[in-house]
Amino acid sequence: MSMLPFSRLPDHWQPASDALAGRVVLVTGAYGGLGGAVSRAAARAGATVVITGKRKRQLEQLYDAMLAEGLAEPVIHPLDMEVATPKDYAALAEGLERDFGRLDGIVHAAVSFGGLTPITMHKPDAWLRAMHVNVNAPFALTQACLPLLTQADDSAVVFVLDDPELLQRAHWGGYGASKAALERFAAILHEETDTGPLRVHALLPAPMRTALRQLAYFGEDLLQRPLPDATAAAAIHLLGARGAPARGTILDLRAG
Repeated sequence: MSMLPFSRLPDHWQPASDALAGRVVLVTGAYGGLGGAVSRAAARAGATVVITGKRKRQLEQLYDAMLAEGLAEPVIHPLDMEVATPKDYAALAEGLERDFGRLDGIVHAAVSFGGLTPITMHKPDAWLRAMHVNVNAPFALTQACLPLLTQADDSAVVFVLDDPELLQRAHWGGYGASKAALERFAAILHEETDTGPLRVHALLPAPMRTALRQLAYFGEDLLQRPLPDATAAAAIHLLGARGAPARGTILDLRAG
């Protein structure tokens, strides 16, 4: 049972090249499969992109790759969501305010998934890590950034979900429980912000070619799955003004 209603992309939808012009967008898990695609797509749409993740070297590689592709220079802010404290999130929000005076969007692409495992075998540390990275960190980061987000004329927070019918099955463990909790958090935040400038969105990708998918379906030919680019384009749609009709919903990118 889903907390939020489902929505679909408009027919014949095309991303606008200037959809995020003048906006500052923060992407967590920025060097992951989806995070990297979102970071590039946001830059192409005109945003100043702040890329975060725990590995500074991989953030620097993404930075170099984006410059080599002729994209606008992103801003690196290392952030390890496994160990970050409320002070770290407050410092990030203060840095955004100091450097840009604004924040117009967050895409929560960071995720912790340790593979499919039965509850009897589930390592407690892996359970706690999944809950912490997938639920507690998006809460703490979003809360720290709420003052900046609500100062904007129009802002959006995008939470990335996973197939709820799948995740209630055996062996999805802490990851499955964390994604259900994340959806509930998004629903509550939407109820509290639904008349203000901050829009709450959830995004439900179709299967895509990422490391997480490979870990969950190691027998699958991953090359048959599309790259995360279409999902990234949908995230950009939600971040921009055209995404407003989808506020408070789960944008469902699955076929059918």
